[in-house]
Amino acid sequence: MHCPFCRHKDSKVIDTRVSDDGQTVRRRRCCPECGRRFTTLETAALTVIKRSGASEQFSRGKIISGLAKACQGRPVSEDDLAVLAQQVEEKVRQQGSSQIESHEIGLAILEPLRDLDHVAYLRFASVYSNFDNLDDFADAIENLRSPGH
Repeated sequence: MHCPFCRHKDSKVIDTRVSDDGQTVRRRRCCPECGRRFTTLETAALTVIKRSGASEQFSRGKIISGLAKACQGRPVSEDDLAVLAQQVEEKVRQQGSSQIESHEIGLAILEPLRDLDHVAYLRFASVYSNFDNLDDFADAIENLRSPGH
């Protein structure tokens, strides 16, 4: 790790701590050349492979944005969306891969969204699953009405 002050090519780790969410490692470092201290934050990279084949960095903000559209006008708070997005991120990271298909993220969103708000679930599922007609909605509603949902 280069020193941000003198650009020396090495540094010594003094302290390492894992963040509360367990996704970030905070390291306190010291430069052996100039003696100044600095902090680095490290996270594991997660790449999303989109349907088109393009790839992009995973973004919890994109999940929150998509959920906000589905939850528009519903009694769902921003905190609810943030918690759901964190749950989704944790679930996809638990798979242990540095790459994940966007389809897998959509699947990870559906179950907790169904538990949060049925109308928002139907909105999201209709776009995500490409509902073509009323029968698709009727099937999804029947699924929501079945025991255990």
